Amino acid sequence: MPKHTVAVIGAGKIGELVLSGLLRSGWPASRLLVTVRRGARGEELAEKYGVTVVDNAEAVSRADILAIAVKPQDAAALLEQIGSKVPEGKLVVSLCAGLPTSFFAARLPEGTPVVRVMTNTPALVDQAMTAISAGPHANGEHLAIAEEMFQPLGVTLRVPESQQDAVTALSGSGPAYFYLLVEAMVDAGILLGLPRQVAHELIVQTAIGSAVMLRDSGEHPVKLREAVTSPAGTTISAIRELEKHGVRAALLSALEAARDRAREIADQAR
Repeated sequence: MPKHTVAVIGAGKIGELVLSGLLRSGWPASRLLVTVRRGARGEELAEKYGVTVVDNAEAVSRADILAIAVKPQDAAALLEQIGSKVPEGKLVVSLCAGLPTSFFAARLPEGTPVVRVMTNTPALVDQAMTAISAGPHANGEHLAIAEEMFQPLGVTLRVPESQQDAVTALSGSGPAYFYLLVEAMVDAGILLGLPRQVAHELIVQTAIGSAVMLRDSGEHPVKLREAVTSPAGTTISAIRELEKHGVRAALLSALEAARDRAREIADQAR
């Protein structure tokens, strides 16, 4: 049983995602605290999950781990309020997209360990991709604690913090790209004469099956694609059109834009 008490500070969408995942993994509700802006939101979370709602000051004093899940633009005001009250050595886990650990180090007591985390919404079904990076004062033990929190939600990966903006662009925002692709393919199925529900079921299962093959086969995606692409067949005709319309180049540009926006968020929050 986990021995650490975690306070989720700012239990909005991402905070609730982490909270519900911890509970599903067996983390006892008695070891979970939450802070919220609105009383009604606190009542909702307490009723739904059985967790204790506290104010920020109590969260800082009672929790072993502070999981900060406020919006990046609200982080400075939060740290101005609680920064000086954080005891020496208390672990801070940041879920604030785009904010580097240096942002927290400048506003917390000297030597405070900070671990930066980027997860994604498939955590709701225990299929998250979570990247974890250590700040200057975080060691292997702190990373292991963060992994203990997020491993039950899917897959965790340790990366250098310098790669976190790219992680945000690729896997943090990644589910939205797939949903957009599925939406477009369902519309294409309707155009081809299929009922919406049939097109939806065909594409969703195809996406699931393709993802499992990628994960479990160990094959390069090019090889898997070539296995479906017969000479002068239907697939190569479709791929020709995708290449003609610059789908590959569009994805490259899209991910660069997402990475650049992550950097802008960090610059604006300084």
